Amino acid sequence: MAGVIARRARKQRVFRWAVLTVLGVFFLLPLVAMVEFSTRDATTWPALVDWPELSERYPALAEGITASLLQAALTALLMLVLLVPTAVWVRLRLPRLRRLVEFLCLLPLTIPAIVLVVGLAPVYAWVTYFLGGSSLTLVFAYTILVLPYAYRAIDAGLSAIDVKTLAEAARSLGAGWGTVMWRVVLPNIRSAVLSAAFLTVALVLGEFTIASLLNRTNLQVAINLLGKSNATMSVAVSLTALLLAFVLLMLLSLLGGRRRTSAVVAPAPLKEPAA
Repeated sequence: MAGVIARRARKQRVFRWAVLTVLGVFFLLPLVAMVEFSTRDATTWPALVDWPELSERYPALAEGITASLLQAALTALLMLVLLVPTAVWVRLRLPRLRRLVEFLCLLPLTIPAIVLVVGLAPVYAWVTYFLGGSSLTLVFAYTILVLPYAYRAIDAGLSAIDVKTLAEAARSLGAGWGTVMWRVVLPNIRSAVLSAAFLTVALVLGEFTIASLLNRTNLQVAINLLGKSNATMSVAVSLTALLLAFVLLMLLSLLGGRRRTSAVVAPAPLKEPAA
């Protein structure tokens, strides 16, 4: 019996390693090809890390990189400002609306990007009229686009703690709702908030359809245009963006592991109200 179990375990190990090897080759081979192609021109990578030279030689690319970084930062900020208080308030005061809020937040996941653009185009006609045609106006569309991923991350963080008990304890000591949110709830969902922010940055840096169809500039649009004139630089920038997204997702995985193994953070001491 022990020999049968040992042979079965050995076959399972061989199968796992075979699957991992095949998947590793499948994912790494395109990356190796991108590295090989982008290094055919010796000036590609030095120009990519030299921002003044990059801005001078490829102004559209520099504009796209700047726009995407600003879009990612502003989208993450707007998403957190809107979603974190809403998710906490629903759990504390409006638990019956939790399924409705979840449905609304997950709805963009079921709608193709091209359909979203069709619906957003009339809205952005008014946005352009009032705010101009800046690429930063894409922040509003991207905030909608990242809701499904950000909501699931924040909701998972809130599910891991007893928000109601922590809030009631803080309120009984005289804390206002701002203090409850900032000093009690946020420290306990810090990893969930960071996870939502990382997912937002990764999604914004890789978004192409909405920006292209709305005639706005971002990194992916700039890469697409650059590929028509300088393929090696286009591939180098694409590889850099891909590696950045991979690093963000690895950090997200590490934060998720820490969240599962760490205990709930105790709220900071609050001053009792004066008699």
